[in-house]
Amino acid sequence: MAIVPAADADGARTRADWEIVGPICETGDFLGHERPLALAEGDLLAVLAAGAYGFSMASNYNTRPRAAEVLIDGTACHEIREREPLTSLWALEHVPPLD
Repeated sequence: MAIVPAADADGARTRADWEIVGPICETGDFLGHERPLALAEGDLLAVLAAGAYGFSMASNYNTRPRAAEVLIDGTACHEIREREPLTSLWALEHVPPLD
C-alpha cells in the first residue's frame, strides 16, 4: 500500500527507511515496512489503502473510537463519516444498582 506525506514539508527532514505502524499496534501489525521517506516528528502521512485499519474492519479495540472517513474527489474533500466521539463507547452501558 502506498504511504506518502500528506503535505509538502518545510524544514529539515530525515531521509530513511521507516517502519510505519499504528498507535496501538500488536507485534506484527505494520502499515508499511522499510518505506523510504523524508520525515520529521509531527509530519502527517496519508495511507492510501488501509486494509483492516479502514472502517469496514474497524473496532473499538483498546477503547479507541473509530476515525472519521474522508472521500477525496480530485481536489475536493468530503467527510463521509464523522469521527466517533469517545463518549459513544460507553453510552449504552449501565452499572447495576448495588444492594
